[in-house]
Amino acid sequence: MSIIAVLIETTENSVKPANFGVLTAARNTGVDEIYGFVTGADAQMCKDDLAKYGVEKIISIEAEGTDLTRKPDLQAKAIIAALQHYDVTALVGLSSSLGKDIMARIAAQLGASLALDCLSIDFQGRTVRKPYFAGKTIATLKLNGDYFLCGIRANSIEPVEAKTNAEIISFQANVGDDDAYMITEVKKNDSGKVDLSEANVIVAGGRPVASADHFQMLEKCAAVMNGAVGASRVPVDEGHASHSIQVGQTGKIVNPRLYIACGISGSIQHYAGMKTSKVIVAINSDKDAPILGKCDYGIIGDIFEVIPALTAELSK
Repeated sequence: MSIIAVLIETTENSVKPANFGVLTAARNTGVDEIYGFVTGADAQMCKDDLAKYGVEKIISIEAEGTDLTRKPDLQAKAIIAALQHYDVTALVGLSSSLGKDIMARIAAQLGASLALDCLSIDFQGRTVRKPYFAGKTIATLKLNGDYFLCGIRANSIEPVEAKTNAEIISFQANVGDDDAYMITEVKKNDSGKVDLSEANVIVAGGRPVASADHFQMLEKCAAVMNGAVGASRVPVDEGHASHSIQVGQTGKIVNPRLYIACGISGSIQHYAGMKTSKVIVAINSDKDAPILGKCDYGIIGDIFEVIPALTAELSK
């Protein structure tokens, strides 16, 4: 039996739900022990959630006198110290903004290969599957070397519970301190809203959603489903939506269970950012819109009539 470590991301001392699919992927070997690496959060607050998805040991990584979450290079060093202390050679995490940043630092310091935005993993074969060329090709990559490091695209793997009796272990990393580079402030947009890249439901607006007020209509619909709002490039370029919610090749790659495209034509650039959604619903007044040939369910109609009606029905 070997150990697979999962880099756990948290928000306000709770585990991000997107982690559960990563844990399920790590557990699929059936023979490996699963460790959850936690930094910058109360491990006790995370225990129940992590135990529910198969984590046997929760490693609370700390460094005396240092806030690791404000010093990413030291955070990477602390995680490496934990990997080496527990003789772990396989580390997986989310391909989120944070995950990509920390995993890249870990790989650079170890001189190891790293694969990000993976859709599936084979630990025994040391291979991953990930998309290339705007999702037109799915490649299988084999990672050689002493360490197996990869990030999984959020919502790619369906979470499956596997209850364990998780044990919390405190690990003090001797990484010293370095004030040469640190995060002094984090400014977040749309505080309290579901993160677009990790959302299970996304309601996205295209060219017809031509004002910030119209996006409020989408916000109401998304809120009923505990979802997030996205946008195509046109409303972003016109200043009606923030670039932080743009979906597509020049925006975010998303993978929700449900993607509702409202007045979106379905250009290849936008489609590349959401084509792996489990179910795509398109609402468009143009019966010849390309998106209607790429969706699971199509509604030919005016979004300003359909969306309020859908919101009202869901609210019941």
